[in-house]
Amino acid sequence: MPAAANDSRIPVAVLTGFLGSGKTTLLRKLLVEPSMNRTAVLINEFGEIGLDHLLVKSVLEGVVVLQNGCICCTLRTDLREGIANIIDSRYSGTFPEFDRIVVETTGLADPAPIVQLLLNNPLVSHYLRLDAVVTTVDAVNGSQQIGEHVEAVKQAALADRLLMTKTDLAAADTIAQLDRLLISLNPGAARHVVANGEIAPDALFGAALFDPSRKTADVRRWINERAYRAQVPGNGHDGHAHDGHAQGRHAHDPHAHDHTEHAHTNGIRACCLTSDEPLSWDAVSAWLARLRKGAGQDLLRVKGILNLIGENAPVAIHGVHHVFHPPVQLESWPDADQRSRIVFITRGIEPSDLHASFVEHVGDARI
Repeated sequence: MPAAANDSRIPVAVLTGFLGSGKTTLLRKLLVEPSMNRTAVLINEFGEIGLDHLLVKSVLEGVVVLQNGCICCTLRTDLREGIANIIDSRYSGTFPEFDRIVVETTGLADPAPIVQLLLNNPLVSHYLRLDAVVTTVDAVNGSQQIGEHVEAVKQAALADRLLMTKTDLAAADTIAQLDRLLISLNPGAARHVVANGEIAPDALFGAALFDPSRKTADVRRWINERAYRAQVPGNGHDGHAHDGHAQGRHAHDPHAHDHTEHAHTNGIRACCLTSDEPLSWDAVSAWLARLRKGAGQDLLRVKGILNLIGENAPVAIHGVHHVFHPPVQLESWPDADQRSRIVFITRGIEPSDLHASFVEHVGDARI
């Protein structure tokens, strides 16, 4: 298994969000931030963002450099080819160097194929690593859009960062309802309120398990087990539950949501399975293969830290639908907590069924 330390690949953030959710406004504000100066941004059209007053020069056809050094590239081909072109240009010296890539999707895009490309396409994942999926959600219309459009559901369910926009135009109870709905869909994602399209870039990036700027993997934040435990009826916060990063202005009261939110989530369920005893990799990998074969389309996102028999350090797994990143071994356990933890965000699969299947094929666990 490859080690995660010294990962020098370029981090990629996927910026997604449903039509009218303020994604373009957010990106326009981000592009003028000084900390974005070594960022390459893949967008559909320059005109949609309104870059004319920020341009310094054209580097290549469809590529411009902004005043702060940020690079914008129009995506005129499919994403894999577009990424390959800018990587080739960077390493050949015909393109300014950059330290990070942001990919903006269209409002009706399913982010899953993009995440899959970054996780397991050898021509892409050799140079790039997935950093964060960032999703904008309209505070006024978000609940309705999630209830009516599968794309809006998946954009929220796959996110590492959920940004509630247009909160200045929404009533307090509407914002609170959307917040509860987002927690039902994706309890582990950090949630932020965005005012007038402005948010610090640092709040969006750095969501991956391992970042070379940190000395150890941030398992607690990446898994955010406590958020999933709060979703299980009657589940209190015991000594094994750990806080992730702050969840934004609207903190979650685990007793505040009711079943009305669940009716609008299109069958999306989220849970975290934990196991105290070391596991057999053969058993875990066979079980995951069985899940992917039988219900791959309904595995929206899976990520976990495993304590495996015969291994002194944890092994990370990460997948979307049928596609999983090759397992990665960390250098060491970041703290004394050496339980296996696997987060699932699924469609139409009950957490109790996942638990029963795990117990049958792998070993003892709890939700």
